[in-house]
Amino acid sequence: MPQLSERGKIMPASPIRKLVPYAEDAKKRGIKVYHLNIGQPDIKTPEVAFEALKNFNVKTAEYSHSAGNESYRKGLAEYYKSVDIDLSYEDIMVTTGGSEAIIFAFMATMNPGDEVIIPEPFYTNYNGFAVEAGVKIVPVTSYIEDGFALPPISDFEKLITSKTKAVLVCNPNNPTGYLYSKEELMQVRELVLKHNLYLFADEVYREFCYDGNEHYSVMQMKGLEKNAVLFDSVSKRYSECGVRIGALISRNKDLMASALKYGQARLSPPLFGQIAAEASLKVGSEYFDEVYNEYIERRNYVINALNKIDGVVAPMPKGSFYAVISLPIEDAEDFCVWLLKDFDYNGETVMLAPAQGFYSTPDAGKTQVRLAYVLKVEDLKHSVKILEEALKVYKK
Repeated sequence: MPQLSERGKIMPASPIRKLVPYAEDAKKRGIKVYHLNIGQPDIKTPEVAFEALKNFNVKTAEYSHSAGNESYRKGLAEYYKSVDIDLSYEDIMVTTGGSEAIIFAFMATMNPGDEVIIPEPFYTNYNGFAVEAGVKIVPVTSYIEDGFALPPISDFEKLITSKTKAVLVCNPNNPTGYLYSKEELMQVRELVLKHNLYLFADEVYREFCYDGNEHYSVMQMKGLEKNAVLFDSVSKRYSECGVRIGALISRNKDLMASALKYGQARLSPPLFGQIAAEASLKVGSEYFDEVYNEYIERRNYVINALNKIDGVVAPMPKGSFYAVISLPIEDAEDFCVWLLKDFDYNGETVMLAPAQGFYSTPDAGKTQVRLAYVLKVEDLKHSVKILEEALKVYKK
């Protein structure tokens, strides 16, 4: 039998999705499953996106420019200006989701064996992107006791070697919901300038910042024109996960020229996705106000309710729509499988993502899970009750 590549063997399975077979089996047994394991919001996609697709009247679905439609990139530049980020449309490359933006950036800036420092827990698919690009993730650990705040810069300094090429931050953070302050990010700025590194920033949850906290972008920092690289996406902003449109953004012309060559190799980003995404730029503030208020209600309910359960520790997220919480158990993955395989409460159960898959350090996060409060409050009430009852049974 022909052998798989070493890369194929070490490519990690998604901890967010690998329990799906258990959920499917539970549903076949007639169990209702509340999906808190994945960031798939139930928020309605803006109607203007669907209208644009219905009214897109062409006879041939052609390739777009490899960097994306110019009209969409110019529209994006205007959007960024509205959030105090001054860009040219030529600083923007449209990608197949934010995922492709990250892969292209890794491939354009790092050689096999190079290292990128990332605060953990981090978005688990960074692991997969790193394997694809042949680069190594070096974790710097943040802790639930601190609400997953940025680790001290001295912790970053200790990890820098001749192989270090970049630091990556996700802000607001997936999976923890932490929002890095301007002061924290300025410390990272000094670090990357001191060591001549790239600063990658995954800012796809920019609109979801709570309690009066404002988002500060790496693209607003002075002096990082050659260092700062932004990853963005319409998936969460407009609840358009299936549209698969993201963006790679940098004022570094050489980097963008290199990334474009990868874009040319895959020809072009999705045509119909760009049509929907461009139309969504017309969405007014009332859409985001409604979404914001909905997420605030969900967050406040679920975090306060979870902290009332004996032994559960749930820091209050400042952004995104995720939380990493600690449970009074020894092995969260075993618990998450058990929830789907062996437990139900009145014919219902809940699906969570074991947090260990969001860490790179062995055995870190073993008692933690990530949950996405992407369901309406009524569903969250059922989910918390199920979790509370499940913990009673599981611990016995």
